Amino acid sequence: MAPEKFIVEVEPAKPAKDGRPSMGPVYRSLFAKDGFPPPIPGLDCCWDIFRLSVEKYPNNRMLGHREIVDGKPGKYVWMSYKEVYDIVIKVGNSIRSCGVNKGDKCGIYGANCAEWIISMEACNAHGLYCVPLYDTLGAGAVEFIISHAEVTIAFVEEKKLPELLKTFPNASKYLKTIVSFGKVTSQQKEEVEKFGVVLYSWDEFLQLGSEQQFDLPVKKKEDICTIMYTSGTTGDPKGVLISNTSIVTLIAGVKRLLESVNESLTVDDVYLSYLPLAHIFDRVIEECFINHGASIGFWRGDVKLLTEDIGELKPTIFCAVPRVLDRIYSGLQHKITSGGLLKSTLFNLAYAYKHHNLKKGQSHVEASPLSDKVVFSKVKEGLGGRVRLILSGAAPLASHVEAFLRVVGCCHVLQGYGLTETCAGTFVSLPNHYDMLGTVGPPVPNVDVCLESVPEMSYDALSSTPRGEVCVRGDTLFSGYFKREDLTKEVMIDGWFHTGDVGEWQPNGSLKIIDRKKNIFKLSQGEYVAVENLENIYGNNPIIDSIWIYGNSFESFLVAVINPNEQAIEHWAEQNGISGDFASLCENAKVKEYIIGELAKTGKEKKLKGFEFIKAVHLDPLPFDMERDLLTPTFKKKRPQLLKYYKDVIDNMYKGTK
Repeated sequence: MAPEKFIVEVEPAKPAKDGRPSMGPVYRSLFAKDGFPPPIPGLDCCWDIFRLSVEKYPNNRMLGHREIVDGKPGKYVWMSYKEVYDIVIKVGNSIRSCGVNKGDKCGIYGANCAEWIISMEACNAHGLYCVPLYDTLGAGAVEFIISHAEVTIAFVEEKKLPELLKTFPNASKYLKTIVSFGKVTSQQKEEVEKFGVVLYSWDEFLQLGSEQQFDLPVKKKEDICTIMYTSGTTGDPKGVLISNTSIVTLIAGVKRLLESVNESLTVDDVYLSYLPLAHIFDRVIEECFINHGASIGFWRGDVKLLTEDIGELKPTIFCAVPRVLDRIYSGLQHKITSGGLLKSTLFNLAYAYKHHNLKKGQSHVEASPLSDKVVFSKVKEGLGGRVRLILSGAAPLASHVEAFLRVVGCCHVLQGYGLTETCAGTFVSLPNHYDMLGTVGPPVPNVDVCLESVPEMSYDALSSTPRGEVCVRGDTLFSGYFKREDLTKEVMIDGWFHTGDVGEWQPNGSLKIIDRKKNIFKLSQGEYVAVENLENIYGNNPIIDSIWIYGNSFESFLVAVINPNEQAIEHWAEQNGISGDFASLCENAKVKEYIIGELAKTGKEKKLKGFEFIKAVHLDPLPFDMERDLLTPTFKKKRPQLLKYYKDVIDNMYKGTK
């Protein structure tokens, strides 16, 4: 029996032509076979999403945080949609009274909190471009973004103020007003005044425009609502322009998808906001919740206290990156093994039984209600007891973790895929389809998707197992890179956005991401690594003749295969009383330790980030060569071939370093 197929073909495949590779058929979601969902009536821009919910659900709980009583965290306290709206209007009037107008850029810098959303909604109300500032892109990134986007006003978390002040004097060319989410000191005020900048505490700022009423400007669908900066392969971060249309289209698509699988959002849904709002994944999820009049509770900003916040908030939908789910998995594994023989035997029996039934195609509710009640209910309680959906995104989730959570989580575990440029969710796996394990599912019902062959990597979109670069078309796409028309043209070809990721269609219409076209990849914590750049930095060290660095999105650190410099190594060995020929020195643990130490020195000197340091090395006395098909005739590294050749070495390095 052929598997059920969740995609429909809308255009036939195209052969290679005029120097462009061949393209596979164009597909869209089965849930959009009669056309994409129309935009929701009255929803033309992000401001409408919030405004309409305030009209419909004025007294619903909107934003919550944990009250601190006598230094101890208490219950969540909430602001209603109407209460948030009233503050948003005040903030908007204050922004405008500083001479900031429609189309100007407003920065937001800090951890997720109610003030973050309030500032964002004030931007939406007045047609400002909301520009998240975040420091994970590197020390100079905040200054770069302020100057590149010409940010004139910035909202900032109280404890991030000193970081922001480091961007002066350069940033003060554009930045004229800073608003703290909390308090400010007179010393800080004086410090910025030297640069012609005014600094307000949150309470002061709310009063600033109280005497004035500004009309909200007319906003169009194609207006930009946010510029999100993402790390480029080389060089500076790129500003991704996201319009109102992108976000509104995405919301309509997600709504259609959830309705089609009977998992619609309702006013009773509760979301834990802890993934950074500076990234598109969390931003659009929160927009979806606001659109349904649902509740958003903020974490306290400490990963060690996350489970405690979950227990107090009791969310219904839990979004995560693989690193968080890996932690949950390890914690549960530890509990099972330390629970004694009887408990672990019972657990393993229940697990095997339910897993078997899920694989047979039963839904998670019917697979083993008894096991859920007796054995797995504690896991469910650990996530607050009400989670019905866990959504993983930003990097691939290891299949064994996904399978485990599907069995013990007593909820749907779905994996999604998208980019900032595609406004987050472009693919998502479907509930109760065990055969989608390890895939990102079919497309969301608001985009067309096809695969383009990558001949240089031997991926053929027209073969019986279609593989190729994932290309996306539709209204959720970005409007280009800010001030970088050249980069936009590289990825937008004939209306198709080229993601740089290589996918493989599965028989059921879900997609598996199998490779990356360019030499940039993500580690399991979601950090991007531009590997060529690192190889250039480390390769400058005189003890190295050649270096190939490897990492992937299932691992949290980098490893390397190195051709060391023979003279340098022999000289060091002699000085340190280590004997043997070059080949045996390359096997020597002390030599490896020395080289890792030297690499660490280089890393510190060049101010590399923690995840860019090399944690394990393999030393090959034989240089990389064309004979073993490891180099091109122009001496470029053949990465897929290097991985194939050194696969066992790589596996052993990861095993040995954990």
